Formats: sequence, C-alpha cells, structure tokens
Amino acid sequence: MTQAAVDQPLWGFLGSNLLDLVFAPSHQPDPRLTQDADLLRQFNFVPGLKELLMLRQVHALEHATVWVLSGQAESQLTPRAIAPDNELLGGMSTDRGFYLYGQVDSVALRRAVQVALRRLTAGEWHLAVHPRCGTNLSVGMLLTAGLAVGAAILLPRGPIEQFMGLGAAAAIAAHLTPDFGSLAQQYVTTAIPFNLAIERITISQDASGRAVHFVQVSWQEG
Repeated sequence: MTQAAVDQPLWGFLGSNLLDLVFAPSHQPDPRLTQDADLLRQFNFVPGLKELLMLRQVHALEHATVWVLSGQAESQLTPRAIAPDNELLGGMSTDRGFYLYGQVDSVALRRAVQVALRRLTAGEWHLAVHPRCGTNLSVGMLLTAGLAVGAAILLPRGPIEQFMGLGAAAAIAAHLTPDFGSLAQQYVTTAIPFNLAIERITISQDASGRAVHFVQVSWQEG
C-alpha cells in the first residue's frame, strides 16, 4: 500500500488503497509489515473489513502449516515448484483461525504452526500457496464456464461443433487452472500473516467422529 500525497484528491486516495486491498500481491518483493494494519485504520468504517483481512492471513497460515506438516516446506521451493504433500491433511480457514482435518499429533501441530508463521513472515511467501486449495477449484469452474460460453457463442450451432467446443473449453481450463489458481491465491485469497498471533489449539470431532484441530488466532497491530 502506498501513502497518498498531501494534495492527492480524495477519490485518488480511496481508490489507490482499495486497489491495494483487492489486488496487492501477498508475495510481492517487499510486502509492508503494517500493510493490512494501515488499511484497517484508514477504512475501519467498512463493515467486515477486519474479518476479511484476517481471513486472508489465516488462509496463508493454513497452507504453510500443511506444507510444514507434510515435510515439503523447503526454502528452495517456489510457487511453481511441484512437490508431493500429505493429501490426508486438509484445512478450512475462518476469520478466527483454521480447522485442520487428518491424523496429526497436537504437539507436532503446535510446532508446525509456529514454524509456518515464522517462515512466512521471514520471507518464504511461497508457502502461502497450495495446489489443493479450494481457490483453484473455484478458478477452474469459472474458467470452464467462461470458455464454454465463449465457444458456444463463437462456434457454429451444430451439435458436433458445440460438443467439440465444450470439450476444448474443458481441456484448456484444466491446463490453465493451476497457474491462474496460484495467481488468485497470491493476489486475492491469501496475505502474509504479519498481524496474526497464535492463541491456542483445541481438538474436537467432526460428524463422522474423526479428530479435528482448530488453531485459534487473534489480530495484533503491526
């Protein structure tokens, strides 16, 4: 987020900061430590803004924790690197913390969350992106729908042409989804958790009786 000049028009000031909120990459070369805190102070009148900012930061912490628990969070990995992860682990983020599903020791989880938070805020921002994130699924659905509609409009109305167009749209969307999904995670659905403090970890059970851990966090000013 960039500071507004003294003589900058009000709309220019608001517009630039709102664009920072929506499009500021969480993995830009030098993300500001107080970026989200500054944004919250300037737009504290916006309902749900704090919850949105927390959700993005929690989302990144969830992904990094899964990487650490999977033993694949090596510093040389990049956002485009492909490495196996523990597919038995899954998570769901909220603005209060995140749920972790799967067999994991509570002590190991507590250590992994601390390691994940430390490594993210120290500059290993690629850990915030995960290939199994639901963002990728949403992006894939949007791409498929958009390409399918485009093919239906541009191609002849014959059933064969339409069927081939639908197949091509699905294939192209499947090819583009990993890259576009990663970009969506980087620029929209995650943010470096500079303002999160880990409070406690609790254990409960889901509907099927499996253990579920909840990592509760709180907001702290940067």
